[in-house]
Amino acid sequence: MAAAEDYVARIGHTAGLVWTALHGRGAMSLSRLIKEIGRPRDEVMQAVGWLAREDKLAFQDRGRTRIVALKESG
Repeated sequence: MAAAEDYVARIGHTAGLVWTALHGRGAMSLSRLIKEIGRPRDEVMQAVGWLAREDKLAFQDRGRTRIVALKESG
């Protein structure tokens, strides 16, 4: 079961990278976020899902582009 735990830990680490990128650079498209993070697309998307499930992200569709940002706190 160590392999599954390692995978979950990797997604959690990537979630931290996503949060840091959005905190430092502001809202951006998912495709730009993937490039900024420099991790595999599937891993970034799973990390985005993790943060969305924790209600930490806001999404906005602009045509065919989906913009992601950190939710305003408070």
